[in-house]
Amino acid sequence: MPPQTYDIMQETRQNKIARLLQKELSVIFQEQTRSMHGVLVSVTRTKISPDMSICTAYLSIFPSERGEELLQNIEKNNQQIRYTLGQRVRYQLRIIPELRFFIDDSLDYIDRIDELLKK
Repeated sequence: MPPQTYDIMQETRQNKIARLLQKELSVIFQEQTRSMHGVLVSVTRTKISPDMSICTAYLSIFPSERGEELLQNIEKNNQQIRYTLGQRVRYQLRIIPELRFFIDDSLDYIDRIDELLKK
């Protein structure tokens, strides 16, 4: 197999796994925030390292004022979230990647640009 073909296959696999993890993490956060009225956490995108050991998840948190507080809470419960994720994807993945969470503030950035353009 030519090296290019291998790279493309590897990238396709990474994308598939990243989409799977995004979907499952979204469900986990949806279940966890159901009891917190007025709070919405969505996983805007995920990236997985080439060796499949680290998953970086970007979260959009509404209301954004509570973003830092919720992110700290998520970081505190990282092991529990990873365990729950492992239970959900145990038949698709052999090793559950380490999870890293970041706030995706692109929506806030877009709102800020809109405000500036309106002035």
